[in-house]
Amino acid sequence: MMKATTNTVAPVALGKLLEKTYAGNLPGVMYASLGALDVMIGDITHDSTRVSRGALFCCVVGESTDGHDFAQDALSAGASALLVERGLPFECAQIVVSDTRRAMGEIASAFYDHPSQKMRVVGITGTNGKTTTAHLLGAIFRQLGSKTEVFGTLSGVRTTPESCDLQRSLWQAANAGVEAVVMEVTSHALVLQRIVGTHFDAVVFLNLSPEHLDFHKTQEQYFAAKASLFDIQYSNFGIINRDDVHGQLLLDATEIKTVSFGLDDVKNIEVTASSHSYVWLKKTVHVPVGGKFNVSNSLAAATVAASLGVDTVDIVSGLAAAGTVAGRFQSISDLAAFDVIVDYAHTPDALQRVLETTREIITPGGKIILVFGCGGDRDKSKRPQMGEIASTGADCVIVTSDNPRSEEPMDIAHEIVSGIEDANRRATVSVELDRRSAIELALVTARKGDVVIIAGKGHENTQTIGNQVLPFNDAQVATELIGELL
Repeated sequence: MMKATTNTVAPVALGKLLEKTYAGNLPGVMYASLGALDVMIGDITHDSTRVSRGALFCCVVGESTDGHDFAQDALSAGASALLVERGLPFECAQIVVSDTRRAMGEIASAFYDHPSQKMRVVGITGTNGKTTTAHLLGAIFRQLGSKTEVFGTLSGVRTTPESCDLQRSLWQAANAGVEAVVMEVTSHALVLQRIVGTHFDAVVFLNLSPEHLDFHKTQEQYFAAKASLFDIQYSNFGIINRDDVHGQLLLDATEIKTVSFGLDDVKNIEVTASSHSYVWLKKTVHVPVGGKFNVSNSLAAATVAASLGVDTVDIVSGLAAAGTVAGRFQSISDLAAFDVIVDYAHTPDALQRVLETTREIITPGGKIILVFGCGGDRDKSKRPQMGEIASTGADCVIVTSDNPRSEEPMDIAHEIVSGIEDANRRATVSVELDRRSAIELALVTARKGDVVIIAGKGHENTQTIGNQVLPFNDAQVATELIGELL
């Protein structure tokens, strides 16, 4: 590992890099070389616009683009070698493999001297709760005095970066003296092999509910993607939520060592809009994050830490010091007579959990006023489901625009409303496509004892409408409007 005084890796001959990658530990991987292997490699990338002189350019085959088509651009920008799935008609060093995605992770890990093995690394997967659990576990590690980073939704463009970018980030973290990394691992990342080359001290499964079926096609394939994290190539130790039916399936199926957690591990649960507490291992745990569903998330973080040898006292104090998580049941209503909660809930299951936990904590006689929409160019099947959940769980629903992207916002709203059956609904339902106006309408409607929930975008700082990416943050907008209305 290089000293913290440099941010670059010393160039290495391509042949030496391949020896370091494949020597002895990956007997099933085969590669062939075209051209001389004595060229020096100073970087690894899959993005032809980010090629530096001496880089190895990885020709990744994607859903809509093929990196092989950009090989000439990469060579013109200074790339010294190519990682390919088929030989290309260029006079340069080329490494031919059956799967450039997998090979890219393996080679990047070797190039950066296997950085995940130099720190404590925990990977967390699940449909809901990854960000909160990662935040809470990070707080526990920091309580120990460990320099800690959290990789995930709040730290980058992608929740889990492409493998060459991930290995670079891990190397930079280790180079900066980071001792622990807590990482969100998405199902996309697992299918697209972004974590290949990463070793985890522990991997965590939280839950599974329908999501990303536009990508995975079926719930079974979605679960298979999540379950693939629990493989010896990534870790030999897993922590699994036994309260979730898919957690039970995973406990039965995985061959790595596991520990499970569940709500029967705790007692005396108390929840408010801004915190929750319970007794665990004879200790009272207080967490400054609201919502009953977050009990499972903090319990996951506590169980991981305990399984890795952290003392219970440090776990309790770490959770107490965690602070709020942006856009995750984030209470922002200090100046209002009613509660205002911003939450990232953008799936049917997440929205139902938010509504149920709010119903449990609301003042008797208080109403739940919900503002939400659904993103465009994403799984359309969940829109009517979320409309039904909203109309039966809230008292007032204002359907608005989320990130419509290339779709017409009114078309999305109509699909949401199509799931609402008058016979079953509790709520009054209206449509206001301008998101700021919808939030203002909710705040004007709210009375003392009510709870306004702004769901779907959470921590996001922009709204994508057509080809425009506009500044927009739910918490900031709500805070501004509360100030104007008081």
